[in-house]
Amino acid sequence: MAGAAHCSLQAKRLLLDPKFEGYKLSLEPLACYQLGLDAAVAEVQLRDDQYTLDHMRAFGMYNYLHLDSWYQDNVYYVDQFGRVMNLSVTLDTALQKPREVFRLPTDLTACDNRLCASMHFSSSTWVTLSDGTGRLYLIKSGKRGSSASEKWEIVFNEELGSPFILAHSVSFVKSDAHSLAVLVLRVEKDELDTKGSGFHVTLEWLTIAERKEGDHRYEIVKRRILQGKSVPHYAAIEPSGDGLMIVSHKPFTYMQSESDKLEENDDAKVSNEKKDPLYYWQQTQDDVTITVHLPQDITKDDIKIRFSPDNIWVTLKDQPPLMEGKLYSSVDHESCTWIIREDKSLEISLIKKNEGCQWPELIIGDTRGEFIMDPSQCSEIAESLMHLTSEVMNPNPEKENPPCNAQELEECDAFLEDGASLCRFDGDTLKVTHIINLGSNQYLFSVVVNPREMPCFCLRHDVDALLWQPHSDQPENMWEHIATFNALGYVQASKQDKKFMACAPDYSYAALCECLRRVFIYRQPTPLATVLYNRKEGRQVGQVAKQLVATLESTDPILGFQATSERLFVLTTKTLFLIKVNSGN
Repeated sequence: MAGAAHCSLQAKRLLLDPKFEGYKLSLEPLACYQLGLDAAVAEVQLRDDQYTLDHMRAFGMYNYLHLDSWYQDNVYYVDQFGRVMNLSVTLDTALQKPREVFRLPTDLTACDNRLCASMHFSSSTWVTLSDGTGRLYLIKSGKRGSSASEKWEIVFNEELGSPFILAHSVSFVKSDAHSLAVLVLRVEKDELDTKGSGFHVTLEWLTIAERKEGDHRYEIVKRRILQGKSVPHYAAIEPSGDGLMIVSHKPFTYMQSESDKLEENDDAKVSNEKKDPLYYWQQTQDDVTITVHLPQDITKDDIKIRFSPDNIWVTLKDQPPLMEGKLYSSVDHESCTWIIREDKSLEISLIKKNEGCQWPELIIGDTRGEFIMDPSQCSEIAESLMHLTSEVMNPNPEKENPPCNAQELEECDAFLEDGASLCRFDGDTLKVTHIINLGSNQYLFSVVVNPREMPCFCLRHDVDALLWQPHSDQPENMWEHIATFNALGYVQASKQDKKFMACAPDYSYAALCECLRRVFIYRQPTPLATVLYNRKEGRQVGQVAKQLVATLESTDPILGFQATSERLFVLTTKTLFLIKVNSGN
């Protein structure tokens, strides 16, 4: 994690409601429609050798219902005959039976160690599909959700080794060639792990590109493997294919191939030969100062420097650029200056646009410079950490009011995973560029708000649940707080039997379901049509947030759960339920 920028999530105060009074149980009936399935869902039970918590999280709690975010109210599942079945809803009162759009070529029952089939919608016309036996399919689907134009056609399929499930995929164009980046997840036996569970989790990141011969065939051009000791809560590739974000309890690291290690060793030897830094830099809260020692024959006319809000370019005489590249953060380029000092050194002053932001590096990816910390900064940091240390072990055990009393914590405040973190990996180096320690911000669920962006993730902040949208193309606003579900963090903690959580892409409600039958819906506060008074405080209440409960007419376990702006889709072994939550505009 060395060199990674340590960031934090900044909640928007305007999206928080400190006066939220809680949810009122509403008895209003919810329209619930059900469709019997021609064949049962292709559920795969955990085997005896899949006994760890990671196996349960990855495969036992798998969501068998797949929402196509590119088309409204369009869901898919795989049945026991290997058929990919689709339900596209336009009118609740005129529901059609789920229809077959594709059939897996392999016999699923023939593989003893298979996992559940999985799919992901990479774009409006591309689908990635795994049969659970270790084979990956790239499918060109045409425009989905319409029987007239939807035709699933295999463009690429290849055996990738041991069985896996699909975690995420994106479709993009780079260097005039169409590519797909696919993330697959495995839980594998770890012979070296004698003290832990005996398993590790791998994320394999594949890039599959169209061949340059122009025959419209695709091939794997890049395979990278990251390894960790816990199933990630969230793992998604950036839309451009240039990076990867992971939320996990335990960190993931890039597993280098032998050729990569040899290249890195060669680079290390070369870098060791260049002992003296090319430049030195210091920073304060407001500015950055760069010092370059100039050769004797360089004059002021030989120096050319260009500043832009995000870049710097420095060259001496007709030599290659001395400094060139993207700055860690934006600067006020019109206020940046440079001078030649008496000791024949060049001094460049950059004015930070975001005051107070500490830069971990000057030019992104440039290791030729050396950062010099001011002694006063060292003492400030030491002083700010002083209160966390003591020379005496447990200096005041008899203190009347200890800073924390574990007995005062409620059960729902105790998190199993205090060490969770959010990491961004660079696509080229596979090194961590940004890291956020989530601490007690418990991960709740993810949702696709805009299919052209990365999936959002929802975290518990105190009692609320906050929704965050990653923006990989906005370094200054990489994680944006876009919505708040009041008190949902507290409410969900009391639901001991919850299996899935979701929310509407328009944030109008959040929902969770238990393993059997019950579905809880939490609407956002809405204005009241009638006058309501709070008797205790003697004031009028302007809006109210409602909790609704639906009970499914089925004793089969819930296998899939998806939310759209209007409906909830709930999948059991033999039935697909539709719960109308909001009426269409």
